Amino acid sequence: MTAGQRVDRSESFGEALLGEILDRAHELPPHLIGPLVADVVERLGGRGPQVLLQDYGQLLLVPLPGDGLADGEPQVIDDSEAGRCFLDARPVELPEDDGVRILLPLLDGGDQVGVMAVTLDSVDEHDRRILRRVAALVADLLVTKHSYSDLFFGVRRNEPMSVAAEIQWALLPPLAMIMPRVAVVGILEPAYDVAGDSFDYALNGDVLHVAMIDAMGHGLDAATMATVAIGAYRHARRAGTGLPEIYAFMDRAVANQFGPEHFVTAQMLQLDTTTGHLQWVNAGHPSPMLVRDHRVILRLTGPTTLPVGLGGPEPQTSEMRLEPGDRLLCFTDGLVEEHQTGEEEFGEDQMIDRVNQLERTGRGIRAMARSLSHTLMRARGGHTTDDATLLLLEWRG
Repeated sequence: MTAGQRVDRSESFGEALLGEILDRAHELPPHLIGPLVADVVERLGGRGPQVLLQDYGQLLLVPLPGDGLADGEPQVIDDSEAGRCFLDARPVELPEDDGVRILLPLLDGGDQVGVMAVTLDSVDEHDRRILRRVAALVADLLVTKHSYSDLFFGVRRNEPMSVAAEIQWALLPPLAMIMPRVAVVGILEPAYDVAGDSFDYALNGDVLHVAMIDAMGHGLDAATMATVAIGAYRHARRAGTGLPEIYAFMDRAVANQFGPEHFVTAQMLQLDTTTGHLQWVNAGHPSPMLVRDHRVILRLTGPTTLPVGLGGPEPQTSEMRLEPGDRLLCFTDGLVEEHQTGEEEFGEDQMIDRVNQLERTGRGIRAMARSLSHTLMRARGGHTTDDATLLLLEWRG
């Protein structure tokens, strides 16, 4: 392209460009996603393309390597413009001496994949429209190709990962799901050594199904038990059974596989996303907290039964109706029981204080969950001798 030549960024050009990406995407090897992005950016008259992926610890945005992609150092999410784009899930435009640097969130079903960055001489609505659509396709490609390669795993790792953590990360659904009526965001700590904690969710029609578990012990034994428990939960859920029956199936699966002295605490919920009608059963797990009008107002207490694997009686189903904007905070005991030698536990009261403080900032659920996890980690002095997992659920009405 010669100097001063105008780049066609019309709707028809954009459609043709996106169609070509789709045509190439079907057989595109994972390591060629970067070069594809670079080629598209060049055809748009742009330069300096980057694809930044979130690391497992959710602290950094790390550049994806690839021919044609710009190099660079990892960017701290809490202290960078790319991090602002990532947390707010909104494009950011930064004026530069030679043009405008545009940062776009890479979103897939609300899950935060990372950020795409490109510099253009100038920006108009045609540019913004095309780049938003390109970013959406790139996010889909990254998610689709993720299972075909170890490339993205390597980019996202900031330190060595234990075998137990490998198992747990492979077991998880996407960390976030943002839909018009409901949103779910989960975080696991320590990211590179998590073992017995896990969660799962599924949006089937109008009903959101959620489970959070904490398998006893540490290391591979806990990870294996968590895998069986989540697998049993998914099997029973997909069979269309009710919450008490799901508990019974999980209970038998864990008992048959590991014997009577092993157990998994569990919390299973179902939410009708059209009405806000919530049902739950508790199997020896910490009760969730209800956040309304930016403060914790109550615990979802109710009848409980023995942890999964100990052969408890059929659990009673509790229920309530949520109000639009309500959030549920589900968590494992590692979030509140941590303490330094000779000192008191961190405790639920301190956690509630932190939740109320952060809620007053009015942050979206993704930023809220991440900030809460890291705030609690700092408040515990950076200590996590047990898994510490949280999951935020928001009913939007």
